[in-house]
Amino acid sequence: MSLVNQIALMVDTLPAPKQNALMTIIQSMIDPDDHLTEEDVRDIREAREEFARGEYVRFEDVKW
Repeated sequence: MSLVNQIALMVDTLPAPKQNALMTIIQSMIDPDDHLTEEDVRDIREAREEFARGEYVRFEDVKW
């Protein structure tokens, strides 16, 4: 069982007032910049695939 599923099950056992408090805590921990768009996810996937194929430039090879 994934961690997310375990957390969801634990939250389900809490009474409503504690769930509301937990929601407030979780919302305070989320940075609006942490949300990925579909385009972000696609770009990350593509970059990982390129890296796996060896398509990258080493930092040492960049001419600054």
